[in-house]
Amino acid sequence: MLTAFATALLVLAGVGTLSSTVFLCLALMGGFKFHRDSARQHKEASSLRNQQLLPVSILKPLHGLESQMERNLESFFRQKYPSFEILFAVDNESDTAVPVVRKVCDRHPEIPSRLLFTGPPPWPNPPAYKFSRLAEEARFDILVTSDSDVRVGPSYLRDLVPPMLKSKTGMVTCIFRGFNAGGFWSLLDAIGMSVEFSAGVLTAYLMEGIKFGLGPTIAVRRDALEAIGGYETTGEYLSNDFVIGNLIAERGYHVALSGHVVDHVVPPMTFRRMWGRQMRWATGTKYSRPKGHLGTGLVFAMPYGIFGLLGALMLGHPLLGFALLGWAFVNRVIESVAIGYGVAGDRNCLTKCWLYPLRDLLGFALWVASYVSSSAMWRRGNFELVEGGRIVRRAGYQPDSAVPDSTTVK
Repeated sequence: MLTAFATALLVLAGVGTLSSTVFLCLALMGGFKFHRDSARQHKEASSLRNQQLLPVSILKPLHGLESQMERNLESFFRQKYPSFEILFAVDNESDTAVPVVRKVCDRHPEIPSRLLFTGPPPWPNPPAYKFSRLAEEARFDILVTSDSDVRVGPSYLRDLVPPMLKSKTGMVTCIFRGFNAGGFWSLLDAIGMSVEFSAGVLTAYLMEGIKFGLGPTIAVRRDALEAIGGYETTGEYLSNDFVIGNLIAERGYHVALSGHVVDHVVPPMTFRRMWGRQMRWATGTKYSRPKGHLGTGLVFAMPYGIFGLLGALMLGHPLLGFALLGWAFVNRVIESVAIGYGVAGDRNCLTKCWLYPLRDLLGFALWVASYVSSSAMWRRGNFELVEGGRIVRRAGYQPDSAVPDSTTVK
């Protein structure tokens, strides 16, 4: 019986080693395609005059203070772009983000900016509600949504908008790298964003193109947004970024991947906070993309290297076991350097590439854990995630007080 178990472990290790190697090759090919297409985008953007660039409304929902928020918001005001406005939304004036927003807005009177108080969100997904209210106030037809934990370079809008000058392009989104604001667990979280998440996006980009959005940046044309029924159609979903891209693609619009990589700032975290944050994302993916999430179990490398080592040792083949574990480690180091650093531009993925195999193990543990719970709570347990990625109110839910009309302040 022990021999049968060891053999099963070795077979599983062989399958996982093969699948993770294939995934690595696909990610590398996707990275090559990304660099090639980014160079073409940059060349096209460089040839455009300012008069040809459409004005942009940047929509930013806020709730409380984020790590390095002032620097993050400041980066959006420093765009080398001819015409844009920035609109912020919070629930009410007591939100701790309000003084920071006003400080940054006052520092840049040359950039049109407004702050809206939208009241308690009546939809399960608060950012989606704020996007909808902000879109009503926006003056322009190119709408760029981005969270408060995102930092961008000065060429951000200049890189983002040109693909949307083509009538068939309804949406543009961006790859992002994790920016560690401090701490070991935050570093692991950030490296996972830069490598694991980017590799998945690049593989999809290679095989079928982009048919989803990535939350740190989603730019839409207003006509494409109206074609899917506005932001309201995403208000009942946890992964509203995925859903909006999916719906726009279904309406026949092209969803483009920009060559501009943005920073997703990861705050200092304990292991518990990091685990809870990652579990929420993993569970959301399980419900919104069940088949893709199931297949994710085959893209990890380190678990199968460990299975191979255990199985081979039990069968008396130590060299085979250490070879499987060694290749798993090398596989992840290659992915960290080539994708995390070579594509996402995260220097930690180069200098600390030896940490990514540990993050790979953590990712596998999160994937397994996402199948242990049959449900997931959202917003203090008042909502529950169900099949399809929708968020539904739980029995006994008491709705928020009536939502007041938005108030606009400088």
